[in-house]
Amino acid sequence: MIIIAIIIGCVLGAIIGMNAPIISYMYSNYLAIAIVAALDSVFGGITSVLKGNFDLKIFITGFFGNAILSILLTWLGVKLNIDIYLAAIVVFVGRMFTNLAIIRRYYIEKWTTKIYKKEEKKA
Repeated sequence: MIIIAIIIGCVLGAIIGMNAPIISYMYSNYLAIAIVAALDSVFGGITSVLKGNFDLKIFITGFFGNAILSILLTWLGVKLNIDIYLAAIVVFVGRMFTNLAIIRRYYIEKWTTKIYKKEEKKA
């Protein structure tokens, strides 16, 4: 179910992206940090699905909460003339790599187990 939602979201995003006007340079930092925060939530959601403890309410609130908080941090940094958004990027990208490692290990173990079962059946 979650895979279908991700595919639909990617297709809708691609269609909207091709037909949307170009984002102004002034807002590119805001959009970039919001996308990184949203991707962090998506990877976290996939990880929680694999672990078996996915909760849609937590995913939705994290998705929008992380994006809004990161945009607000970026706005505050612009007003203070400090690159606060870099701290958010470091945190979100670090969590994305952690979640990606968990996802990778899950599928490698699943693939390895499948291969061992095939070899045992042959023997």
